[in-house]
Amino acid sequence: MNPRLPLLAALLLPGMLFADAADLAGKPDDWFRSHEGRSTLSIVLSWQSPQGSWPKNKDTTTKPYDGKRDKLEGTFDNKATTGELRLLAHAFKSTGDDIYRDAFLKGFEHILEAQYPNGGWPQFHPPGEGYHRHITFNDGTMVRLLELLHDSQGYDFIDNARKRKATEAFDRGIACILKCQIVIDGRPTVWCAQHDEVTFAPAKARAYELPSLSGGESAGILHFLMSLEKPSPEVIRAVKAGVAWFDSAKLTGIRFERSGGDGRVISDPSAKPLWARFYDLETGKPFFCDRDGVKKATVAEIGKERRKGYAWYGNWGDSVQREYGKWDYR
Repeated sequence: MNPRLPLLAALLLPGMLFADAADLAGKPDDWFRSHEGRSTLSIVLSWQSPQGSWPKNKDTTTKPYDGKRDKLEGTFDNKATTGELRLLAHAFKSTGDDIYRDAFLKGFEHILEAQYPNGGWPQFHPPGEGYHRHITFNDGTMVRLLELLHDSQGYDFIDNARKRKATEAFDRGIACILKCQIVIDGRPTVWCAQHDEVTFAPAKARAYELPSLSGGESAGILHFLMSLEKPSPEVIRAVKAGVAWFDSAKLTGIRFERSGGDGRVISDPSAKPLWARFYDLETGKPFFCDRDGVKKATVAEIGKERRKGYAWYGNWGDSVQREYGKWDYR
């Protein structure tokens, strides 16, 4: 299973993309043995936290970390940690250098340790207080962790005991996803960007990220479920329900345009369907929020800073429908 980077990039804030360790993981073997490759890997290792994870929103591939190691704050959010681990796995395969294997295993063990008994993951471990404790689907976090656990079965340097733990963690993660699927009036729909780590209920994160039906994160979850080799009847039902929700939630006759440092909705009868990032749990209608946490019916009602600084609309449902059209279990 390959990480779905285009979908994830559409969820990140404009200007928040950095040199990506996951992309470098696809380099040929010779690159890992070259001076450039070795230098890059040394930089990546300098950013690994004492717990085994990497920080988010940092360029971990071109400039070494020069601060105090105990100040490094690793996370699983915003593409952090899984990309670096994939890079290190390829580095060990290509070079046989134990330093890459050992760093990978430290991060791998950290991921296994961070999983809740119910199968979910917080944004980072240990999670502390606040919304970081929630089961985190935001920006593809939990899906990326599960994809790495799945792919780790093909890493020859991981022993059987760790692989068994990874398989068990993977299975718990699938069960958690199914428990988190939001049911409204007896009908399964999709997911919130984060769910309560105890009750599985949709949960609030930042002030403008209220409990909701999430068009963005739910698309990534459905892609992941459709990638499973032998989906259970429960997974098949969850996918069918999610796809049906996307069909019902599409927005037509509009397009979202960014220009002049702002974003706005424009009427366009010929535009392809769009989906909102957040839908109200009671009305099923899109909503938008500023940093005051007050729901608004249109993106024009929130401030310019949030209009331009967040992915309020996307074509997420298009990719879901295309994948579902090819899915053997529909």
